[in-house]
Amino acid sequence: MDLVTETRHRSAIGLEIQPPLDIATILANGQIEAAKAIEAAKPAICDGSAAMARQFLAGGKLIYAAAGSSGLMALADASELGGTFGIDTAKIRILMAGGIPTNGDMPGNTEDDSSSLTQALSDLSDRDCLIAISASGSTPYTLEAAHIAKNAGTYVIGIANNPGSPLLGQSNCPILLPTPPEVISGSTRMGAATAQKMALNMLSTMMAIHLGHVHDGMMINLKADNIKLRQRARIIVQTIAQTSEDDATNALETAQGNVKQAILLCAGISDKAEAEALLSRHDDHLRAALNALAAKD
Repeated sequence: MDLVTETRHRSAIGLEIQPPLDIATILANGQIEAAKAIEAAKPAICDGSAAMARQFLAGGKLIYAAAGSSGLMALADASELGGTFGIDTAKIRILMAGGIPTNGDMPGNTEDDSSSLTQALSDLSDRDCLIAISASGSTPYTLEAAHIAKNAGTYVIGIANNPGSPLLGQSNCPILLPTPPEVISGSTRMGAATAQKMALNMLSTMMAIHLGHVHDGMMINLKADNIKLRQRARIIVQTIAQTSEDDATNALETAQGNVKQAILLCAGISDKAEAEALLSRHDDHLRAALNALAAKD
């Protein structure tokens, strides 16, 4: 199988002797071209995000597995889900070949060692979802994670940048990101990683939308654990409930920081327990709860 990620880019000849501005332009255009790969992957991303939400609602875990640059993209996406969307971090697991780096040392040989995965994935079930990411689509660590997950009945989303790669063949939801050759041959931290980051961000954001954690483009299930996020929570409540700063602040205090419940309190719900019950009846979707409340008036 010819690997596009290892093919030489058409602009690579003489790259290092070009004027700096020309080099910068070539590098920037390489990223822009890579980003276009997301277009063909949109249907698969839609399928994958719906599956992620379904598995979460069934009580399952979300596991990311990758090596090298792909692992860093996985780490970046997974680490944001708790704060941004209020996803239970106990249900999120990040598996990176060699472990998550604590300095600039990320040895390449770790991607060939999958011995830690048997123990790390020993508790998988058919309620879980594994996202396996590999630019080549043939990284041993990532392939083994997908293999173990598939045997456990776990739903596998595979993300790769080379068509026909083994990882895509092992996946319930194969997501091909057909990025062009890298400007620096094989340096998949560049174009391939750009497309991977886009795909991962889209998957997790759409999952959050399916779970009811987004309303009119606002993160209504955020974890407001610092000054900036507490201010954002207040603004969200003010905007959606069309209420004053003081009322939004008071509602958030009553709701113990729960933005959805605070919005319902501002909309006329009498107390936190009633707001919680209304959301529960509507699968934690704020719009449905607000519509039900409006229909009673």
